[in-house]
Amino acid sequence: MLRYRASKADCDTCALKTRCCPKEPARKILRSTFETSSDRARAIDRTADYAVSCRLRKKVEMLFAHLKRILGLSRLRLRGPNGARDEINLAATAQNLRKLAKLLPAPEVAC
Repeated sequence: MLRYRASKADCDTCALKTRCCPKEPARKILRSTFETSSDRARAIDRTADYAVSCRLRKKVEMLFAHLKRILGLSRLRLRGPNGARDEINLAATAQNLRKLAKLLPAPEVAC
């Protein structure tokens, strides 16, 4: 943490002194060394593109949650990178087939 301390001369001439630091002779502010990064993140947080990104990210995260909870992929059973890739591909295929089945119209039942 960095500590900023204004000079008494600066504070005495300021018109906002009564609201800023009424009981102190000068203003003291603690500022984190990472505050510039936090300011940049707060600025990005207010953009429309960030809101779109949040909605899209939510869709992706829901797919992973579905894989873990419904399809039981909380842990991989096959070993090695090839086994993990195969298992993920099978789970993604199952998920895509479920989506595709929802898009197709239901077959008509003949009476």
